[in-house]
Amino acid sequence: MTHALEGSADVLARPETRLAAGLARSMREAERAASSLRDFHAWFAAYLETESSEIRRIPFSELKGWRFEEPHGNLVHESGKFFSVQGLRVRNAPGAVPEWEQPIIHQPEVGVLGILVKEFDGIPHCLMQAKMEPGNHNKVQLSPTVQATRSNYTRVHGGRPVPYLDFFRNASRHQVLADVLQSEQGSWFYRKRNRNIIVETRDDVELLDGFYWLSVGQLHALLAEHDLVNMDSRTVMACFPFTSPSPSGPRASDGAPAAPWPVEGPGIGSALARSLDPGYGSLHSPGSVRNWFTGARAGFTGEAHLVDLAGVRDWQRSDDRISHDRGVFFDVMAVDVRTGSREVSSWTQPMIEARGQGVAAFLVQRIGGVLHVLARIGSEPGFMDAVELAPTVQCTPENYAVLPAEAAPPFLDEVLHAPADAVRFDSVLSEEGGRFFHTRSRYLIVELPAERELVEPDDFRWLTVHQLSNLVQHSNYLNIQARTLLACLHSLLGSAGGECT
Repeated sequence: MTHALEGSADVLARPETRLAAGLARSMREAERAASSLRDFHAWFAAYLETESSEIRRIPFSELKGWRFEEPHGNLVHESGKFFSVQGLRVRNAPGAVPEWEQPIIHQPEVGVLGILVKEFDGIPHCLMQAKMEPGNHNKVQLSPTVQATRSNYTRVHGGRPVPYLDFFRNASRHQVLADVLQSEQGSWFYRKRNRNIIVETRDDVELLDGFYWLSVGQLHALLAEHDLVNMDSRTVMACFPFTSPSPSGPRASDGAPAAPWPVEGPGIGSALARSLDPGYGSLHSPGSVRNWFTGARAGFTGEAHLVDLAGVRDWQRSDDRISHDRGVFFDVMAVDVRTGSREVSSWTQPMIEARGQGVAAFLVQRIGGVLHVLARIGSEPGFMDAVELAPTVQCTPENYAVLPAEAAPPFLDEVLHAPADAVRFDSVLSEEGGRFFHTRSRYLIVELPAERELVEPDDFRWLTVHQLSNLVQHSNYLNIQARTLLACLHSLLGSAGGECT
């Protein structure tokens, strides 16, 4: 390998400013795209007309290739691949309920969630797929370019290969914009992670049936539509590098590049733009945030261990479901799937079905003119690293009917009873449709008045969006609900310039 002369800067990588400018244009001017959103909706409606999938609830006895293995009672696939449903025993958990047992999905393989990006007329576009998943209550939603478990892309099922996979398996031939292992729902998955990757290519890309190019701005605008952008898309979208490539705020050194986002103006978008730029400062320094978070992780004393599903306390198995004795939390059930739009045309599988709609919300506030997010230390028994940053509020309200009163999360009433003019984002979005059946959450962003004084509880911190965006580039810092809300926050950049106050 040869290098330039010693001391030369020619071999050094520099911050990527071209992409930041393209992202900014796309978010501010969503109409600058290869096609309009009206055209997309017409295409999507036409695709739905061709979708003839049938999903049917079935008793466990009709599962093909799955069985409750004896004597442990775990629900497993005959190949030993895909996933299993086992039991989990939790001890010394923080909060009002220190111990419990439950079923949980064990899937010890890393899947690929990848979005392919390509510029058209200087605007970055994302190649998205209209994908049927058996758990989606509306069947088809927008998924990433590639959404595949290792069992799927290695074709354990004997079906068709996964389109566009090579862009991500051989990503070094292209420009990698993000690449990080991220957790899944720690309440329902045991130590599950997926590779979240965004790759930009300049190659010609054949557009296959069921795929569509959307600009980055269009894709984020679609988050406001109920049950359209699926969970796997949202977690990858959170990893887009929206932060300014170098400080450009009032404390930046002379010569720093101009901010890619309009930062002047009274609107939420301008306050968000300032929050994306480290030059405008933050309430807590990066070092103090790391100290707070690492201290919480190091001091965590909870334990969670896999156990036999047959012996899980307070849960009962019937012919068609495994349910909690008190009829809350979730059920394990099974479905039969018939489709012409997936790698295989039919299969059966177990799924988790939540009892009740979830709520996940960020409280935000302008502090010194910079938007801050009230993030929380959250523990879920399936996390690999005990705790991750979670939304201000994350719960299923119906569950608290059988839990101690002190188990109810702080700020829940603040979120559910917020005045309409304080709600910056409000959309009902589906959880992962490959494992969760008709399971949805209401995602909200609620702004507190700047003059409101709110004392941070010990396990909460006000963080800027650039601090969250920096953390999401690393594994096991933001949970999947917080990553969805981060993507929803990014969608508000279309309000930069002051038109939304």
